[in-house]
Amino acid sequence: MKKCISLALLLVSLSISAQTNMKLYDIIDSVSEKRLKNDVQTLANFGTRNTFSDTISNTRGIGAARRWIKAEFESISKKCNNCIDAFYQKDFVTKEGNRRVPHDAWVVNVVAIQKGTKYPNRFIIMSGDIDSRASDTMDFTTDAPGANDNASGMAGTIEAARVLSKYKFENSIIYVGLSGEEQGLFGGAGLAKYAKDKGWDIIGILNNDMIGNIKGVDGVIDNRTFRIFSEPVPQTETEKERKQRRFYGGEVDGISRQLARYIYTTTKNYMPEMNPMMVYRLDRFGRGGHHRPFNDLGYAGIRIMEAHENYTQQHQDIREENGIKYGDVVEHVNFGYTKKLTAVNAINLASLAEAPPAPSNVAIGGIVEASAKFKWDKIKGAKGYKIYWRDTTSPTWDNSRYVGDVSEFLLKGIVIDNFFFGVASVGQNGVESMIVFPNKTFR
Repeated sequence: MKKCISLALLLVSLSISAQTNMKLYDIIDSVSEKRLKNDVQTLANFGTRNTFSDTISNTRGIGAARRWIKAEFESISKKCNNCIDAFYQKDFVTKEGNRRVPHDAWVVNVVAIQKGTKYPNRFIIMSGDIDSRASDTMDFTTDAPGANDNASGMAGTIEAARVLSKYKFENSIIYVGLSGEEQGLFGGAGLAKYAKDKGWDIIGILNNDMIGNIKGVDGVIDNRTFRIFSEPVPQTETEKERKQRRFYGGEVDGISRQLARYIYTTTKNYMPEMNPMMVYRLDRFGRGGHHRPFNDLGYAGIRIMEAHENYTQQHQDIREENGIKYGDVVEHVNFGYTKKLTAVNAINLASLAEAPPAPSNVAIGGIVEASAKFKWDKIKGAKGYKIYWRDTTSPTWDNSRYVGDVSEFLLKGIVIDNFFFGVASVGQNGVESMIVFPNKTFR
């Protein structure tokens, strides 16, 4: 009897360990609100971080800010036996033809790479923006502390590096401070092209832009909800792929949308107190962020940000008018909330960084049958695969079945017409890749 009980407990334990990554709870607890506050204050104290501001001073301007950020990454690296390589990546932009560029200048990003142990050329990226702006984006001398927009995202990126550098992952993680966001997403465009030229295999980019405000201009106060913006399908899809969608579906199942769903699911599983809100749009209405240049080149990318914005504290000179205090200053940042969103990023970076590659060449069949069938190319390093399905109107993957270490499977009793499907790889540690929407059909 005791042996039976012990065996049952062992099976339960194995089941729990397969579904729960205890490391992620430790990562959540390790994020420091105090360090985030100190970093936001330091960045705000540079006065202005306008992309075209002073680059010589050690106390003011974009130059001082990026040198400090790089020094922070190098300090983190020293504590993990040089596990992070920090460097500048830059591109020259000119005034000619760019209405938001007041003078020719280098747009400089600070890149920090934590190399993976098994797949060093596969990268999951977390980004924050270095630069800030005053009311007039061409004004590069007026104070623009940019505490929330976007010292909060930059501080979160540095803090994620501090926490995750204590661990080793199979895939590489990039922590990056991007410049030139306010003038036309120059930094993101430069790094995306750099990645393409280098042949980087990018899992996706988590762009963090404003993760510190909980009180909206509409008066709503909410310290649990955050938005995940994602485009529906890649800009690089072919005409053939576009025509296929008309018959097989996939209008809301591009790679960026799958990344958004991954973040949603991981957050709900490990931080159930949070309320991730998936927004089916590239970015806010008519606006843009630094994930877009990566999307433009066919990479998965999403924007993580606060749910309730306060426009009196964005892109505003510091002043008071009619009793309203304008300006993006440190006093308006809620660091408990910034800590939560930093943790959201950190656990998703960790999960994707230790997941196997997603299956490739996922094909689906089952026309005029009472079953759905699947084929895919097996991935080295995966212990098995998991098939997911959902109602065609559901935003989330609601049903799944682990099918083992196989390259094809017949899902009996599930009519292909009524659901959308996807397949994920499962690693030896139980961690899953992003879900792949079938890109081929067969009979």
